[in-house]
Amino acid sequence: METIKNKRYFIDLFSGCGGLSLGLMKAGWHGLFAIEQSSDAFKTLRHNLIEEGKHNANMPRFDWPLWLEVRPYEIKDFLGSYGKRLKSLQGNIQLVAGGPPCQGFSFAGRRTGKDSRNELFQYHLQVVELVRPEFVLMENVQGIDTAFRISKQEKKARGRPRKSYAKRIRDALENQGYEVQQHILRAADFGVPQLRPRYFALGIRRDLIGGRHPPDLLKVLLERREAFLRTRGLPTDRPVTVFEAISDLSISGKSLVECKDKESPAGFVQINYKGPETSYQKLMHENMKGKQLNSLRLPRHRPETIKRFEKILKECRKGVQVSAEERARLGIRKIAITPLAPNRPSHTLTTLPDDLLHYAEPRIHTVREHARLQSFPDWFEFCGKYTTGGDRRSKECPRYTQVGNAVPPLLAEIIGEALHAILDELEISLRYRKAGSQWRRDKKTRKG
Repeated sequence: METIKNKRYFIDLFSGCGGLSLGLMKAGWHGLFAIEQSSDAFKTLRHNLIEEGKHNANMPRFDWPLWLEVRPYEIKDFLGSYGKRLKSLQGNIQLVAGGPPCQGFSFAGRRTGKDSRNELFQYHLQVVELVRPEFVLMENVQGIDTAFRISKQEKKARGRPRKSYAKRIRDALENQGYEVQQHILRAADFGVPQLRPRYFALGIRRDLIGGRHPPDLLKVLLERREAFLRTRGLPTDRPVTVFEAISDLSISGKSLVECKDKESPAGFVQINYKGPETSYQKLMHENMKGKQLNSLRLPRHRPETIKRFEKILKECRKGVQVSAEERARLGIRKIAITPLAPNRPSHTLTTLPDDLLHYAEPRIHTVREHARLQSFPDWFEFCGKYTTGGDRRSKECPRYTQVGNAVPPLLAEIIGEALHAILDELEISLRYRKAGSQWRRDKKTRKG
């Protein structure tokens, strides 16, 4: 494949709306294609990272191959149809990245070892086996590193404790010939205004290492962190706060206009956006050049809901999840709800928009505010429904869910830069080893 010579390419599996892909591309990696089964999430990815429009002019996009139709795919069906094509990519793909679904592992949800989605990581490993990239990157929730509890009867029948999924991933990659390191990275440490601790596994193909200790991803990230933040105008001695991220999107001091989103029903309003105010907001607003922001639609709360939110903001601690005693006193049935603190990074976003409240206004956030807290740039436009409910939640992936499931692009970007640095080091070392081997062979020949 001549088109991909002298470039470092990646494939993104379980890509969602494209947060990981966007960050890797901004770090200089070239995306070949992405696999995502949700038509809603793929519509957003396609709109921003595959097709060209006024909103994403001069932004990085996938070099999508002609042999692969641009559409959503279930990973199992994709493997069944394109296994031979994947094998033909050996030597041309340096990174297979992705984040298999995490709902079964998450401590924030109904954590269960019986969730069938827990096993989807195996398809990621099947792609790795076919493509044989230099690097494998897998992202998931922190809970993947904790084994599920089992009954005494099951433990007795098994004869051994259950492995965590993180341990299963490590063992599988090591059997495929990769040296594996696993880290918990906090998004807030790398410029994202959100705590969001996440599990990352990095597999480095063993033949690149040559029996030496492989470079440590976390160490490289920490070495690059200060320069990465400084060049983007972000603080190096503290996290970016919620206020710094979304204060320009508040209702206060703004006029309200009819929602301009074509995919939103009539009757909703949005702010008349005036422009960024803080360094972080200016970073997110780069390349807008006067274009309108997408997904500014304000929520429509009932009067009683607004009163309840007002009480929470007045009587509960900000930045702390409302306690059981406070919920009982205020008549709140919802278990997880947190009013954000303006002077701290946000709690980890979930797929439920009413898990978090605005720090000063009695409402949940807009999709754009959630996107800011995830470090999506303002030019990145979300597609599809805003919310869904009931049985549709298992079939649809509305905008709030797309944002909540994503890898923060800023975090993905510094990881992409670190992977470049690690691969540079490994390639230089490999050239020296080959040169040394050739010198020894020549010396032996001369002696002979």
